[in-house]
Amino acid sequence: MPTGIAVRDAREQLFAAAERVLLRAGANALTSRAVTTEAGVAKGLLHRHFTDFDDFLTQFVLDRIDRIETRAAELRESAGTGTVVTNLTGALSDLFESIALGIVGLVISRDAMRARLREARGSGVPVLREATDMVRAYLAAERDLGRVTADADLDTLAPTLIGAAHLLFADREGPTPQTGDVEKVVATVLTDAVA
Repeated sequence: MPTGIAVRDAREQLFAAAERVLLRAGANALTSRAVTTEAGVAKGLLHRHFTDFDDFLTQFVLDRIDRIETRAAELRESAGTGTVVTNLTGALSDLFESIALGIVGLVISRDAMRARLREARGSGVPVLREATDMVRAYLAAERDLGRVTADADLDTLAPTLIGAAHLLFADREGPTPQTGDVEKVVATVLTDAVA
């Protein structure tokens, strides 16, 4: 790879390359060489911006978690529009059709990175924890509007929805679940909670 050439926004270029490798080939294929080759840069660029590869991966995951939090704000703002089931179906499909599944696999497979993430963000599985918070906050907003029942157990419903959606999308080799499949799961979980 050429050296001495200025790279604009090297972090984002490397993160985008990591995302492509992760989506295409999974967590086991994500190496520093695979990332820098995908980004078209010298391997030293990664080590100039990050202390080691686990630091790079930790920062990559934290960056992608920030994107989930942006999506969470959008979902909360949708409260009171459309239907609760439709809004959650779209949000869960967007989440699990994206890089989220790959990140969950990555986090599970790398102990050192998981420890760094726990230090930075607390316990739980990154991405799934933020996704659960996203759903819980949305359901709370809908409850405030009277579209979710006052006695709905949001602390049970949110992780149940995340777990069920995760299972629908977990098979990377199989076909992507159809919107109707996701909608059926969401509607079933929320049967007694939607006012």
